[in-house]
Amino acid sequence: MPIDTDLPFTPVRIAVLTVSDTRGLAEDRSGDTLVARIAAAGHVLADRAILRDDADAIVAQLDRWIDDPSIDCVVTTGGTGVTGRDVTPEAVERVADKMIPGVGELFRWLSYAKIGTSTIQSRACACVARGTYVFALPGSTGAVKDGWDGILKDQLDSRHRPCNFVELMPRLKER
Repeated sequence: MPIDTDLPFTPVRIAVLTVSDTRGLAEDRSGDTLVARIAAAGHVLADRAILRDDADAIVAQLDRWIDDPSIDCVVTTGGTGVTGRDVTPEAVERVADKMIPGVGELFRWLSYAKIGTSTIQSRACACVARGTYVFALPGSTGAVKDGWDGILKDQLDSRHRPCNFVELMPRLKER
């Protein structure tokens, strides 16, 4: 889909959360990949954190960012698999007002072209929570690239046509 260069670009303020029991900032390649793509797209890195696979801690961090007016969007990486420690989708559901199922569906469709049926092990998901977008991507750098390059890069670009998530931001808290 095209980018309408006649329209103004609106930078989005994005927080990045890496969920991992094994990674620190020095080993966080998927988080680094997201941060680099956010900057390259002209957006603002509003904050960054790394948390262990603990649903309560993830919910608490998401709540802080969702309630922070300087953050428009949260992108998480990690914790979306099917093992007992993978709890990011459950945390996202706990903060969600509205799930956006098409993000996970499209992610798995894009991923299938690269990793085949292994994509069904991903529980990538997204929601709107109190006026803030939350996108949960798997923890591999390849999955982060697929999610950003194939979905978020365009949907977080205010010039993307025929529509995008940015143009809806002013209306996300409507009742």
